[in-house]
Amino acid sequence: MTTTGDKVNLLNLSSAQMEQFVCSYGEKPFRAVQLIKWIHQHGVKDFAEMTNLSKSFRDTLAQVACIAPLEVALDKISTDGTRKWLLRLTDGNCIETVFIPEDDRGTLCVSSQVGCALNCSFCATATQGFNRNLTLAEIIGQLWHAVYTLEQSVTKVTNVVMMGMGEPLLNYDNVVAAMDLMMSDNAYGLSKYRVTLSTSGVVPALQQLAQDSDVALAVSLHAPIDELRNQLVPINKKYPLHELLSVCRDYFPSGSKRHITIEYVMLDGINDTPELAHALVKLLRRYSIPAKVNLIPFNPFPQAHYKRSSREKIDIFRDILARAGFITITRKTRGDDVAAACGQLVGEFHDRTSRSERFVRSGFIRPQPQVNS
Repeated sequence: MTTTGDKVNLLNLSSAQMEQFVCSYGEKPFRAVQLIKWIHQHGVKDFAEMTNLSKSFRDTLAQVACIAPLEVALDKISTDGTRKWLLRLTDGNCIETVFIPEDDRGTLCVSSQVGCALNCSFCATATQGFNRNLTLAEIIGQLWHAVYTLEQSVTKVTNVVMMGMGEPLLNYDNVVAAMDLMMSDNAYGLSKYRVTLSTSGVVPALQQLAQDSDVALAVSLHAPIDELRNQLVPINKKYPLHELLSVCRDYFPSGSKRHITIEYVMLDGINDTPELAHALVKLLRRYSIPAKVNLIPFNPFPQAHYKRSSREKIDIFRDILARAGFITITRKTRGDDVAAACGQLVGEFHDRTSRSERFVRSGFIRPQPQVNS
Protein backbone atom coordinates (compact mmCIF):
# COMPACT_ATOMS: atom_id res chain seq x y z
CA MET A 1 0.00 0.00 0.00
CA THR A 2 1.73 3.17 -1.22
CA THR A 3 1.99 6.00 1.26
CA THR A 4 2.74 9.68 0.83
CA GLY A 5 4.80 10.65 3.84
CA ASP A 6 3.10 8.72 6.60
CA LYS A 7 -0.33 8.81 4.95
CA VAL A 8 -1.99 6.31 2.62
CA ASN A 9 -2.64 7.70 -0.86
CA LEU A 10 -6.19 6.55 -1.59
CA LEU A 11 -5.57 6.82 -5.33
CA ASN A 12 -3.42 3.74 -4.86
CA LEU A 13 -6.26 1.52 -3.64
CA SER A 14 -8.34 -0.80 -5.79
CA SER A 15 -12.02 -1.26 -4.96
CA ALA A 16 -11.24 -4.34 -2.84
CA GLN A 17 -8.36 -2.59 -1.07
CA MET A 18 -10.53 0.45 -0.37
CA GLU A 19 -13.09 -1.80 1.32
CA GLN A 20 -10.35 -3.39 3.44
CA PHE A 21 -9.07 0.07 4.32
CA VAL A 22 -12.39 1.47 5.56
CA CYS A 23 -13.20 -1.72 7.48
CA SER A 24 -9.84 -1.48 9.26
CA TYR A 25 -11.14 1.73 10.84
CA GLY A 26 -14.42 0.18 11.93
CA GLU A 27 -16.50 1.51 9.03
CA LYS A 28 -19.06 -0.41 6.98
CA PRO A 29 -17.98 -1.70 3.54
CA PHE A 30 -20.34 0.69 1.70
CA ARG A 31 -18.12 3.57 2.83
CA ALA A 32 -15.57 2.32 0.30
CA VAL A 33 -18.00 2.97 -2.54
CA GLN A 34 -18.69 6.45 -1.19
CA LEU A 35 -14.98 7.23 -1.05
CA ILE A 36 -14.37 5.90 -4.55
CA LYS A 37 -17.18 8.05 -5.92
CA TRP A 38 -15.88 11.19 -4.20
CA ILE A 39 -12.35 10.60 -5.47
CA HIS A 40 -12.91 9.31 -8.98
CA GLN A 41 -16.36 10.57 -10.00
CA HIS A 42 -16.15 14.01 -8.42
CA GLY A 43 -12.42 14.66 -8.21
CA VAL A 44 -12.61 15.72 -4.56
CA LYS A 45 -9.32 15.80 -2.64
CA ASP A 46 -10.50 17.42 0.61
CA PHE A 47 -12.10 14.94 3.01
CA ALA A 48 -14.04 17.79 4.63
CA GLU A 49 -16.10 18.06 1.42
CA MET A 50 -17.20 14.42 1.56
CA THR A 51 -20.43 15.29 3.31
CA ASN A 52 -22.07 11.84 3.33
CA LEU A 53 -19.24 10.51 5.51
CA SER A 54 -19.48 10.96 9.25
CA LYS A 55 -17.53 13.82 10.78
CA SER A 56 -15.49 11.40 12.88
CA PHE A 57 -14.52 9.31 9.83
CA ARG A 58 -13.57 12.44 7.88
CA ASP A 59 -11.35 13.49 10.76
CA THR A 60 -9.74 10.05 10.81
CA LEU A 61 -9.16 10.16 7.05
CA ALA A 62 -7.49 13.56 7.33
CA GLN A 63 -5.05 12.06 9.84
CA VAL A 64 -4.20 8.79 8.09
CA ALA A 65 -4.88 9.27 4.37
CA CYS A 66 -4.51 11.66 1.46
CA ILE A 67 -5.46 11.97 -2.19
CA ALA A 68 -2.21 12.88 -3.92
CA PRO A 69 -2.44 13.46 -7.70
CA LEU A 70 0.56 13.68 -9.98
CA GLU A 71 2.51 16.91 -10.36
CA VAL A 72 2.55 18.56 -13.79
CA ALA A 73 6.10 19.26 -14.96
CA LEU A 74 5.13 20.30 -18.48
CA ASP A 75 1.91 20.89 -20.42
CA LYS A 76 2.14 21.17 -24.22
CA ILE A 77 -0.64 21.56 -26.78
CA SER A 78 -0.10 20.64 -30.43
CA THR A 79 -1.40 22.68 -33.34
CA ASP A 80 -3.93 19.89 -33.94
CA GLY A 81 -5.21 20.08 -30.34
CA THR A 82 -3.36 17.05 -29.00
CA ARG A 83 -2.22 17.73 -25.45
CA LYS A 84 0.82 16.19 -23.79
CA TRP A 85 1.56 16.27 -20.08
CA LEU A 86 4.92 15.46 -18.53
CA LEU A 87 3.95 14.27 -15.06
CA ARG A 88 6.46 14.16 -12.20
CA LEU A 89 6.37 11.24 -9.77
CA THR A 90 7.29 11.44 -6.09
CA ASP A 91 10.72 9.89 -6.75
CA GLY A 92 11.57 12.60 -9.30
CA ASN A 93 11.02 10.46 -12.40
CA CYS A 94 8.69 11.84 -15.08
CA ILE A 95 6.27 10.09 -17.44
CA GLU A 96 4.18 11.27 -20.37
CA THR A 97 0.43 11.17 -20.90
CA VAL A 98 -1.30 12.28 -24.11
CA PHE A 99 -4.87 13.43 -24.78
CA ILE A 100 -6.15 13.28 -28.37
CA PRO A 101 -9.41 15.19 -28.97
CA GLU A 102 -11.58 14.29 -31.96
CA ASP A 103 -15.06 15.28 -33.08
CA ASP A 104 -16.72 12.20 -31.60
CA ARG A 105 -14.32 11.18 -28.83
CA GLY A 106 -11.44 12.10 -26.58
CA THR A 107 -8.72 9.47 -26.23
CA LEU A 108 -6.22 9.41 -23.37
CA CYS A 109 -2.97 7.51 -23.93
CA VAL A 110 -1.79 6.24 -20.53
CA SER A 111 1.68 5.04 -19.50
CA SER A 112 2.25 1.91 -17.40
CA GLN A 113 6.01 1.98 -16.75
CA VAL A 114 8.78 4.51 -16.22
CA GLY A 115 10.45 3.85 -19.55
CA CYS A 116 9.97 0.39 -21.00
CA ALA A 117 11.39 -2.99 -20.09
CA LEU A 118 11.24 -4.07 -23.74
CA ASN A 119 13.50 -2.88 -26.55
CA CYS A 120 11.44 -2.35 -29.71
CA SER A 121 13.83 -0.78 -32.18
CA PHE A 122 11.43 1.78 -33.69
CA CYS A 123 10.19 3.27 -30.40
CA ALA A 124 11.66 6.38 -28.74
CA THR A 125 10.71 5.14 -25.28
CA ALA A 126 12.90 2.06 -25.76
CA THR A 127 15.97 4.22 -26.29
CA GLN A 128 15.55 5.65 -22.79
CA GLY A 129 15.70 2.31 -21.05
CA PHE A 130 13.72 1.36 -17.96
CA ASN A 131 13.44 2.41 -14.34
CA ARG A 132 10.40 0.77 -12.71
CA ASN A 133 6.73 -0.11 -12.93
CA LEU A 134 4.15 2.54 -12.15
CA THR A 135 1.95 2.12 -9.08
CA LEU A 136 -1.82 1.96 -9.30
CA ALA A 137 -1.96 5.58 -8.12
CA GLU A 138 0.44 6.65 -10.88
CA ILE A 139 -1.59 4.88 -13.58
CA ILE A 140 -5.10 5.88 -12.52
CA GLY A 141 -3.68 9.27 -11.53
CA GLN A 142 -3.06 10.02 -15.22
CA LEU A 143 -6.78 9.59 -15.93
CA TRP A 144 -7.73 11.50 -12.76
CA HIS A 145 -5.53 14.39 -13.86
CA ALA A 146 -6.88 14.45 -17.42
CA VAL A 147 -10.55 14.20 -16.45
CA TYR A 148 -10.41 17.07 -13.98
CA THR A 149 -8.01 19.23 -16.01
CA LEU A 150 -10.38 18.93 -18.98
CA GLU A 151 -13.50 19.42 -16.88
CA GLN A 152 -14.40 22.68 -18.65
CA SER A 153 -13.26 21.55 -22.10
CA VAL A 154 -15.64 20.74 -24.94
CA THR A 155 -14.05 17.30 -25.50
CA LYS A 156 -13.89 14.98 -22.50
CA VAL A 157 -12.08 11.69 -21.98
CA THR A 158 -14.28 9.00 -23.55
CA ASN A 159 -11.61 6.40 -24.36
CA VAL A 160 -8.43 5.18 -22.68
CA VAL A 161 -5.64 3.33 -24.45
CA MET A 162 -2.85 1.68 -22.47
CA MET A 163 -0.40 2.62 -25.21
CA GLY A 164 1.88 5.11 -23.46
CA MET A 165 5.31 4.44 -22.05
CA GLY A 166 5.91 0.82 -21.10
CA GLU A 167 4.57 -2.69 -21.72
CA PRO A 168 1.32 -2.91 -19.72
CA LEU A 169 1.41 -6.67 -19.27
CA LEU A 170 4.77 -6.45 -17.49
CA ASN A 171 3.01 -4.41 -14.78
CA TYR A 172 0.06 -6.74 -14.70
CA ASP A 173 -1.56 -6.31 -11.28
CA ASN A 174 -1.43 -2.51 -11.21
CA VAL A 175 -2.61 -2.16 -14.81
CA VAL A 176 -5.56 -4.51 -14.34
CA ALA A 177 -6.55 -2.78 -11.08
CA ALA A 178 -6.40 0.60 -12.85
CA MET A 179 -8.50 -0.62 -15.79
CA ASP A 180 -11.06 -2.05 -13.34
CA LEU A 181 -11.44 1.43 -11.84
CA MET A 182 -11.69 2.95 -15.30
CA MET A 183 -14.63 0.67 -16.09
CA SER A 184 -16.26 0.76 -12.65
CA ASP A 185 -19.66 2.43 -12.46
CA ASN A 186 -18.53 3.86 -9.13
CA ALA A 187 -15.47 5.48 -10.69
CA TYR A 188 -15.12 6.51 -14.36
CA GLY A 189 -17.75 4.24 -15.92
CA LEU A 190 -15.97 3.67 -19.22
CA SER A 191 -17.25 0.89 -21.45
CA LYS A 192 -15.15 -2.24 -21.95
CA TYR A 193 -15.14 -1.29 -25.63
CA ARG A 194 -13.52 2.06 -24.77
CA VAL A 195 -10.60 0.82 -22.67
CA THR A 196 -7.89 -0.81 -24.77
CA LEU A 197 -4.70 -2.52 -23.66
CA SER A 198 -1.87 -2.67 -26.19
CA THR A 199 0.78 -5.37 -25.82
CA SER A 200 3.87 -6.46 -27.70
CA GLY A 201 2.99 -10.04 -26.85
CA VAL A 202 3.74 -11.18 -23.30
CA VAL A 203 1.95 -14.46 -23.87
CA PRO A 204 1.46 -15.83 -20.30
CA ALA A 205 0.12 -12.48 -19.07
CA LEU A 206 -2.11 -12.19 -22.14
CA GLN A 207 -3.61 -15.58 -21.36
CA GLN A 208 -4.28 -14.42 -17.81
CA LEU A 209 -5.79 -11.14 -19.01
CA ALA A 210 -8.38 -13.06 -21.02
CA GLN A 211 -9.56 -14.55 -17.69
CA ASP A 212 -9.35 -11.40 -15.59
CA SER A 213 -10.63 -8.58 -17.79
CA ASP A 214 -12.82 -7.89 -20.80
CA VAL A 215 -11.06 -4.78 -22.04
CA ALA A 216 -10.39 -4.33 -25.73
CA LEU A 217 -7.07 -5.70 -27.00
CA ALA A 218 -4.49 -4.32 -29.41
CA VAL A 219 -1.40 -6.30 -30.42
CA SER A 220 1.77 -4.59 -31.62
CA LEU A 221 2.61 -6.99 -34.43
CA HIS A 222 4.65 -4.91 -36.94
CA ALA A 223 5.84 -7.92 -38.95
CA PRO A 224 4.20 -11.15 -40.21
CA ILE A 225 7.34 -13.30 -40.11
CA ASP A 226 9.44 -14.22 -37.10
CA GLU A 227 12.82 -13.26 -38.56
CA LEU A 228 11.76 -9.66 -39.13
CA ARG A 229 9.69 -9.38 -35.97
CA ASN A 230 12.67 -10.57 -33.92
CA GLN A 231 14.50 -7.44 -35.09
CA LEU A 232 11.64 -5.00 -34.57
CA VAL A 233 10.03 -6.50 -31.45
CA PRO A 234 12.71 -8.56 -29.65
CA ILE A 235 10.24 -10.19 -27.24
CA ASN A 236 9.21 -12.22 -30.29
CA LYS A 237 12.32 -14.35 -29.68
CA LYS A 238 10.73 -15.50 -26.41
CA TYR A 239 7.11 -15.61 -27.59
CA PRO A 240 7.15 -16.15 -31.38
CA LEU A 241 4.24 -15.48 -33.69
CA HIS A 242 2.68 -18.94 -33.49
CA GLU A 243 2.42 -18.69 -29.69
CA LEU A 244 1.14 -15.12 -29.74
CA LEU A 245 -1.47 -15.64 -32.45
CA SER A 246 -2.73 -18.88 -30.91
CA VAL A 247 -3.58 -16.89 -27.76
CA CYS A 248 -5.09 -14.04 -29.81
CA ARG A 249 -7.33 -16.50 -31.66
CA ASP A 250 -8.87 -17.64 -28.39
CA TYR A 251 -8.74 -14.32 -26.53
CA PHE A 252 -12.43 -13.45 -26.88
CA PRO A 253 -15.08 -16.07 -26.05
CA SER A 254 -16.39 -18.25 -28.88
CA GLY A 255 -19.19 -16.49 -30.71
CA SER A 256 -18.03 -13.01 -29.72
CA LYS A 257 -18.13 -10.40 -32.46
CA ARG A 258 -15.27 -8.40 -30.95
CA HIS A 259 -12.12 -7.77 -32.94
CA ILE A 260 -8.47 -7.59 -31.93
CA THR A 261 -6.66 -4.56 -33.29
CA ILE A 262 -3.43 -5.48 -35.06
CA GLU A 263 -1.02 -2.54 -34.86
CA TYR A 264 1.52 -2.29 -37.67
CA VAL A 265 4.01 0.58 -37.83
CA MET A 266 4.97 1.38 -41.42
CA LEU A 267 8.76 1.51 -41.83
CA ASP A 268 10.09 2.45 -45.25
CA GLY A 269 11.84 -0.46 -46.95
CA ILE A 270 11.60 -2.63 -43.85
CA ASN A 271 8.10 -4.05 -43.42
CA ASP A 272 5.99 -2.22 -46.00
CA THR A 273 6.24 -4.35 -49.15
CA PRO A 274 3.25 -5.93 -50.92
CA GLU A 275 4.83 -9.34 -50.25
CA LEU A 276 4.67 -8.71 -46.51
CA ALA A 277 1.10 -7.45 -46.80
CA HIS A 278 0.14 -10.77 -48.41
CA ALA A 279 2.11 -12.60 -45.71
CA LEU A 280 0.12 -10.74 -43.05
CA VAL A 281 -3.15 -11.75 -44.72
CA LYS A 282 -2.00 -15.37 -44.81
CA LEU A 283 -0.95 -15.26 -41.15
CA LEU A 284 -4.22 -13.79 -39.88
CA ARG A 285 -6.24 -16.27 -41.93
CA ARG A 286 -4.14 -19.23 -40.75
CA TYR A 287 -4.94 -18.48 -37.13
CA SER A 288 -8.49 -17.25 -37.81
CA ILE A 289 -7.80 -14.00 -35.96
CA PRO A 290 -10.88 -11.75 -35.67
CA ALA A 291 -8.77 -8.75 -36.54
CA LYS A 292 -8.93 -5.20 -37.74
CA VAL A 293 -5.61 -3.71 -38.81
CA ASN A 294 -4.32 -0.31 -37.79
CA LEU A 295 -1.47 0.92 -40.01
CA ILE A 296 0.67 3.46 -38.18
CA PRO A 297 2.94 5.78 -40.19
CA PHE A 298 6.29 5.77 -38.39
CA ASN A 299 6.82 8.87 -36.27
CA PRO A 300 10.48 9.92 -36.35
CA PHE A 301 12.53 10.73 -33.26
CA PRO A 302 16.07 12.14 -33.10
CA GLN A 303 18.49 10.09 -35.22
CA ALA A 304 16.20 7.10 -35.54
CA HIS A 305 17.49 4.66 -38.17
CA TYR A 306 14.05 4.27 -39.75
CA LYS A 307 11.99 6.39 -42.11
CA ARG A 308 8.24 6.62 -42.58
CA SER A 309 6.81 4.68 -45.50
CA SER A 310 5.49 6.80 -48.35
CA ARG A 311 1.77 7.40 -48.58
CA GLU A 312 1.72 5.36 -51.79
CA LYS A 313 3.31 2.33 -50.10
CA ILE A 314 0.95 2.60 -47.14
CA ASP A 315 -2.06 2.78 -49.45
CA ILE A 316 -0.93 -0.27 -51.44
CA PHE A 317 -0.39 -2.23 -48.21
CA ARG A 318 -3.80 -1.15 -46.91
CA ASP A 319 -5.61 -2.07 -50.12
CA ILE A 320 -4.15 -5.61 -50.12
CA LEU A 321 -5.48 -6.16 -46.60
CA ALA A 322 -8.83 -4.57 -47.40
CA ARG A 323 -9.34 -6.70 -50.51
CA ALA A 324 -8.68 -9.75 -48.35
CA GLY A 325 -11.61 -8.74 -46.16
CA PHE A 326 -9.82 -7.14 -43.21
CA ILE A 327 -11.00 -3.81 -41.86
CA THR A 328 -7.89 -1.69 -42.33
CA ILE A 329 -7.33 1.95 -41.47
CA THR A 330 -4.32 4.22 -41.60
CA ARG A 331 -3.91 6.02 -38.31
CA LYS A 332 -3.85 9.78 -38.62
CA THR A 333 -0.64 11.19 -37.13
CA ARG A 334 -1.50 13.44 -34.20
CA GLY A 335 0.68 15.56 -31.93
CA ASP A 336 3.98 14.92 -33.72
CA ASP A 337 4.94 18.61 -33.46
CA VAL A 338 5.12 18.20 -29.66
CA ALA A 339 6.55 14.65 -29.82
CA ALA A 340 3.24 13.21 -28.62
CA ALA A 341 2.61 10.85 -31.53
CA CYS A 342 2.74 7.05 -31.39
CA GLY A 343 6.27 5.83 -30.69
CA GLN A 344 7.58 9.29 -29.72
CA LEU A 345 6.87 9.31 -25.99
CA VAL A 346 9.82 9.91 -23.70
CA GLY A 347 9.92 10.89 -20.06
CA GLU A 348 12.66 12.00 -17.72
CA PHE A 349 14.10 9.30 -15.50
CA HIS A 350 17.15 7.38 -14.43
CA ASP A 351 17.69 4.36 -16.67
CA ARG A 352 18.49 1.36 -14.48
CA THR A 353 19.32 -0.78 -17.53
CA SER A 354 22.05 1.46 -19.07
CA ARG A 355 20.25 0.95 -22.39
CA SER A 356 20.04 4.70 -23.01
CA GLU A 357 23.82 5.01 -22.62
CA ARG A 358 24.37 2.20 -25.12
CA PHE A 359 22.10 3.95 -27.64
CA VAL A 360 24.05 7.18 -27.25
CA ARG A 361 27.44 5.43 -27.55
CA SER A 362 26.30 3.58 -30.66
CA GLY A 363 25.18 6.82 -32.28
CA PHE A 364 21.61 5.51 -32.62
CA ILE A 365 20.21 8.47 -30.74
CA ARG A 366 21.56 11.67 -29.28
CA PRO A 367 21.00 12.56 -25.60
CA GLN A 368 17.61 14.13 -24.90
CA PRO A 369 17.64 17.70 -23.59
CA GLN A 370 16.36 18.20 -20.08
CA VAL A 371 12.92 19.73 -19.77
CA ASN A 372 12.54 22.63 -17.38
CA SER A 373 9.35 22.69 -15.39
